[in-house]
Amino acid sequence: MTGLVPRRHHDIADDLRHQITTGSIKPGERLPAEAGLAAQYRVSTVTLRRALAVLQGEGLVEKIHGKGNYVRHPRRKIMYVGGWGTLDPWTAAEPTLRITVRSTTVPASVHLTTLLKVPTGSPLAEYTCLSLEQGSPHGLARIYIPRDLAPAGVLDDDSVCQEAATRFAVLGPSPATIRETVCARSPTPDEASALRIGSTTAVLAITRIATDPTGRVIEAALLAFPGDRVDAVFTTHHVLDERQTQR
Repeated sequence: MTGLVPRRHHDIADDLRHQITTGSIKPGERLPAEAGLAAQYRVSTVTLRRALAVLQGEGLVEKIHGKGNYVRHPRRKIMYVGGWGTLDPWTAAEPTLRITVRSTTVPASVHLTTLLKVPTGSPLAEYTCLSLEQGSPHGLARIYIPRDLAPAGVLDDDSVCQEAATRFAVLGPSPATIRETVCARSPTPDEASALRIGSTTAVLAITRIATDPTGRVIEAALLAFPGDRVDAVFTTHHVLDERQTQR
């Protein structure tokens, strides 16, 4: 670290930012303990943490609970393909991108009852998918399926469902329609924790509803991506009115 002795947290953030951007502190490197940094800069740990919070908000530093503060690897955006409801094939096939999947059975809450059009308390299969690159989270998907429609073998390495999970795709039967609602908002506490972002960092939130040919909702997915780590692409195909083409 340099011999600079600033008094304000913005000065400390500027000094650490300079060291990170010039390579003096390298991606993946752990910063000294907060108490040690505070002593070096001759400030309180409260002031030091404010400085680190600035860098965390900028995405330069990541705080991992129980381990410390680490310099982030350069960000690479992933792509979400609207309409298909998946991460694009190139993103999903990246060797550095890893998806973890956890499954459980939960009763339908009021919110899920509305989305899935099932009675409150109905058993649902819940799949929590987290995409990571070099240990850094890129996206979170919570996918809910009526228990009687839940596919077997989602967590099997060789299953078709596992391949779908790596793309955040629909896990249940092939849908007839997919409806996606997109908004930018603050993360929930659970999302902030899973994605390791601050509460002030905006997320791109997508609610995806898949239905079968009869109109039954076969799956509801709640997806969240840090706003600076994803591009969402939607393509619209216009169909000409037959009456116009016959003129």
